[in-house]
Amino acid sequence: MHSASLSPFDIAAILVLLAAALGYVNHRILKLPSSVGMTLMGAIASLLVIALGAFFPKWGITTTVEAFLVNIDFHKALMEGMLSFLLFAGALHVDWQEMRANRVPIFILATVGVLVSTAIVGGGIWWIAGLAGISLPFSWALVFGALISPTDPVAVMAILKRAAVPPSLQATVAGESLFNDGVGVVVFSILLTVAMGQAEFSWSHAAQDFAREAFGGAAFGALVGWIAFRAMRSIDEYTVEVTISLAVVMAGYSFAQMLHVSGPVAMAVAGLLIGNAGVAHAMSDMTRDYLVKFWALIDEILNAVLFLLIGLEVVLVSRQPGLLLLGVAAIPLALLARWISVSAPLALLRRWIDLGPLSRPTLVWGGLRGGISIALALSLPEGEFRSPIVAATFVVVLFAVIIQGGSIGGLIKRLTVRHGRTNGGGA
Repeated sequence: MHSASLSPFDIAAILVLLAAALGYVNHRILKLPSSVGMTLMGAIASLLVIALGAFFPKWGITTTVEAFLVNIDFHKALMEGMLSFLLFAGALHVDWQEMRANRVPIFILATVGVLVSTAIVGGGIWWIAGLAGISLPFSWALVFGALISPTDPVAVMAILKRAAVPPSLQATVAGESLFNDGVGVVVFSILLTVAMGQAEFSWSHAAQDFAREAFGGAAFGALVGWIAFRAMRSIDEYTVEVTISLAVVMAGYSFAQMLHVSGPVAMAVAGLLIGNAGVAHAMSDMTRDYLVKFWALIDEILNAVLFLLIGLEVVLVSRQPGLLLLGVAAIPLALLARWISVSAPLALLRRWIDLGPLSRPTLVWGGLRGGISIALALSLPEGEFRSPIVAATFVVVLFAVIIQGGSIGGLIKRLTVRHGRTNGGGA
C-alpha cells in the first residue's frame, strides 16, 4: 500500500502496531526505560531503512518511509494532539504541596533559565556555524536557542518515574518541565517572527505576548480545572468523571488555542488541580482508581508512540552529514547552557532554598530535550536556514533521550550512595 493512500486511522494503526511490537522487545530483552528504548529502537530501525535503501535502491524503501513520515506531520500530531493528553497525565501525579514549596526556583528556572539558555545556545551555535562555513544569521541562531532550551515534560517525567529522586527535587524538576515548554514556545514564536522579518522586536510587545500566553494559560487552566472539580465533587459515577477529565483535555486545549493562550500551560495547571484537589476531595476510591489508571494507560501508549516517532524521524535528516556535525557540536553547547541557566539561579537562591546536593546534576543531566523541540523545528518554514536547525535539533534530542535519559537513573543512584557515605563519614 502506497503511503499516500493511508488514512489517519491506517497511520495510527501502523504506529501503535510498531509501538506494541517494539515495546514488547524492550520489555523482554532491552529492559530500558520506555522513552529510551522506543527512541533507540526507532533510530535503529531508521538506520536499517537507510542501509537497505543504499544497498537495494530499486526497492524504494527509503522513499516510502520518508513519505510515510512526512504524511504524519510531527508538529501537528504533537502540538495539536498528543501534547495536551501527555501534559495533563503527567501533571496528575505531581505533588502540589511539594511544587508550591519550591515555586520560586520553578518559576525562575522556567522563565529566566529559558531566556539565559536561549541567548547562550543562540550565540554559540551562530559562532560554530560561522566556523563551519554554514550560513545561519544570528536571528535564526536565536530561534534554535529558543526551541532547544526548554526541557520536555514528557521526556523528563518518563525518566523520573524510574529514578530515585527526592520528592522536593522531583517536584521541582517536574514543575519546571511542565511550565518551561510553554515559555519556550512563546519565546520561539516571538523570535521566529523577528527572524522572518515580519515584525521589529519590541520588549513591550514581547512582554504582552508572554503575559497573555503564559499567565493567561495558567488562569484558563485553573478555571477549567475548577469547573471540572466542582462537577466531579457533585456526583459519584466513575464513567462520567473520567469523561469529564477527558473533556478538560480535549475541549480545554482547543479553547485555549482559540483564546490565544498557552494550551500546554493550561493543561499543566488543570492536571495539577484535578490530580491534587480533585483526587483528594472530589472522588470516591473507585473513581480515583479508574481515573488514575485510565490516564496512566493513555500516558504510556502516547509516550511509546511519541518516542518511537522521534527515533523514526532520523530518516528525514540522515542525508546531511555536514549538518549532523553541527548538531554534534551543539550537544556540549546545549549542556553548557543548561548548566549555567541552572547553576546561577540555584546559587542565588541557596540562602533561602536548598534542594540538596543532587539538585544541580539532576536538573542539568536530567533536563532532557524531546518531542517539543523537534515539533518546533519541523514547524519552521521551508528555506535555507531550516535544514541546519532541524538537523541540529534531532542530534541534540537523540543524545538527550538515549544517552542522558538512559544514564540519569544510574547517575542519581551513584550520587545518592556517594552522598550517603560522605554524610556517614562526617557523622
